[in-house]
Amino acid sequence: MRVLVTGATGFIGNNLVNELLKDKNIEIISTSRCNKKASRFDWFSKVKHIPYDINSSEDLNLFDYFDKPDKVIHLAWDGLPNYNDLIHIEKNLFHNYSFIKNLASNGLKDITITGTCFEYGLVNGCLNEDLIANPSNSYAKAKDSLRKFTEELEKKYGFNYKWVRLFYMYGEGQGKNSLIAILDKAIRDGESEFNMSGGEQLRDYLHITEVASNLSKIALQNKIYNQIINCCSGEPVPIKIFVENYLSKKEYKMKLNLGYFPYSTYEPMAFWGNNAKLQMILSDLL
Repeated sequence: MRVLVTGATGFIGNNLVNELLKDKNIEIISTSRCNKKASRFDWFSKVKHIPYDINSSEDLNLFDYFDKPDKVIHLAWDGLPNYNDLIHIEKNLFHNYSFIKNLASNGLKDITITGTCFEYGLVNGCLNEDLIANPSNSYAKAKDSLRKFTEELEKKYGFNYKWVRLFYMYGEGQGKNSLIAILDKAIRDGESEFNMSGGEQLRDYLHITEVASNLSKIALQNKIYNQIINCCSGEPVPIKIFVENYLSKKEYKMKLNLGYFPYSTYEPMAFWGNNAKLQMILSDLL
């Protein structure tokens, strides 16, 4: 089986490629803008890397260009973590739509695309895939629109798609402005205090290795498709407790300066995912 991974040099992509390499029956094709950057990763010599910029206007048959993959796992997306930047609507949405349409119209039959829990909007509580999306920031609006566009493409070209809504991730290699990356830096710097919000928000966290494993299993299975699938733990945890537990595992003591930062305006206070579909997929693979 030949699997194409876009955004392979990103936080998720790097971990996903390493996860897919565990299956000797998979031939991995990775893609990203920069061949030089990709060459720095340990997996580079074990995959076929084909550089490509999704923003390119070059007229190509992308299905042929990427050696006719059996499946595509589409992670690439620009402009994060600036969720309110109009780049998501004005640029990313249409370039990603064109990319998917090009692949589907030229023969691709299976694609997994990552969305976001922010598509649900400012809704508190347990979020299941049947809820009507009501995104409140540019990133989520663009992603939700791309999902709807993908549904229309499927009607015309007859491929299978899995729309995976990712919740909160953490782990080595995450962006420097993420909560755990900032906390890790504070630990390395020997800080005695850590400034954060009030910490009362309920969130749904998964380590990146588990996210990569789940994504791989979702993409490779053929029982649940042409629908939304939450990729989450299904277990809400207050951010304050999450940070305290993380510090405990690191065996590091630090005072939490709660309330230093205001709560964000683009997220609800308490939300987590219903992962029943994901559990069905995982149970079928046991």
